[in-house]
Amino acid sequence: MPMSSTKTQIAGVSLDSYVFNASGPNDVTLEQLKVIAASGSAAITTKTATLEPRDGNEEPRYVEVPLGSINSMGLPNLGYAAYIQIASQLKELTKKPIIASLVGMKPEDIPVLMAAFMESDVDLIELNLSCPNLKGKPQIAYDFEMTDQILKDVTKNMKKPLGLKLPPYFDPVHWDQAAAIIGKYPVSFLSCINSVGNTLLVDGETERPLIRPKGGFGGLGGDYIKPVALANVRAFSERLGQKMDIIGVGGIKSGMDAFEFLICGASAVQIGTQFMKEGADCFSRIDRELAEILEKKGYESIADAKGKLQML
Repeated sequence: MPMSSTKTQIAGVSLDSYVFNASGPNDVTLEQLKVIAASGSAAITTKTATLEPRDGNEEPRYVEVPLGSINSMGLPNLGYAAYIQIASQLKELTKKPIIASLVGMKPEDIPVLMAAFMESDVDLIELNLSCPNLKGKPQIAYDFEMTDQILKDVTKNMKKPLGLKLPPYFDPVHWDQAAAIIGKYPVSFLSCINSVGNTLLVDGETERPLIRPKGGFGGLGGDYIKPVALANVRAFSERLGQKMDIIGVGGIKSGMDAFEFLICGASAVQIGTQFMKEGADCFSRIDRELAEILEKKGYESIADAKGKLQML
């Protein structure tokens, strides 16, 4: 009897497995992206691109801790033009889908970036509305009026599927409001969630924060945020899952973690902190563990288990 399949789709784009990389860790350069391409990652997600290249925030800006990580990277990247070229180079090396992550440092940047990537070799576009680590910049997706206006502007000339990388929301009213706005537009997928912003980890021995930027305040990832990510995946799956795919992101380090996101409604999962800790072998390991769980539970496919969370 064949092993249960973990093949899935995001916005109609086929993925050979359920697991791929989240934008952020080890995906800035062509060399880093080649490592992802050669791994078990089902797709290749680029570093979030801005209009101009950025060095990011000062070091130390990423620190691993036993239950996860904290970072205030500040979007170091090569600039959008480099990633359009890199996408073409990757297409010559692999058949895996390429997902371009992009963000505007100001709202008027976003239509320029969108227009450029719509003409590129990428398969999907993930618009980051949720970076918590830019000095003096709020997370766009917490401003519902601005989110509405941006989506109105950028969805006029769609040539490729568009997804949104969302921050964590913590109240049902906010899930309702965000879903009502997003649901008005041709958005194909949601990535839930970005790191939990503006958290603080300190070292009691040195009496200092772990990272330097923003007085030590940074985005939290890993085990800490998995319950928040699961809640957001479930909440948006219930509200928008019939219209778009939901991708689970946050604290996934095993096949069982991935399975929990699956039954909460995720069409796929992205791996960030665990990729940083374990390296590129994490993708095939997590997907293999997920396949074994599906087999054990009698599910033949991702679709058979998706959204099957049972209430008490």
